[in-house]
Amino acid sequence: MVENEEKIVLIDEDGEEQEFILIDVIEVDNQEYAILEPLDNLEEEEAEAIILKIGKDENDEDILYDIEDDEEWEKVADRWQELIEQDEE
Repeated sequence: MVENEEKIVLIDEDGEEQEFILIDVIEVDNQEYAILEPLDNLEEEEAEAIILKIGKDENDEDILYDIEDDEEWEKVADRWQELIEQDEE
C-alpha cells in the first residue's frame, strides 16, 4: 500500500480535471499499475476504484493510461482483489 495518500489530477475526455487519491501501486507480470479512487467518491462506502497502467513518456516521466486489453485488465483487477482480501484477514 502507498504510505501517504497522493492526490493526482487527470484530464478526462471532455477536458475536465478529475481528482483522485492514489491508493496503491501494484505489479503484475513486471508491469506497474496505479489504483486510484475518485476524490468525490470517498464518502461513499462502496466507492469504485480505477486501474491505470503506468508507463514512461519520451522524457522518461511516469504517465498513466487506460488498459486496452480486457484479459490484462481482469488479471490486474483479480490481483488487486486478492490484495484487498489479504489485508482484511
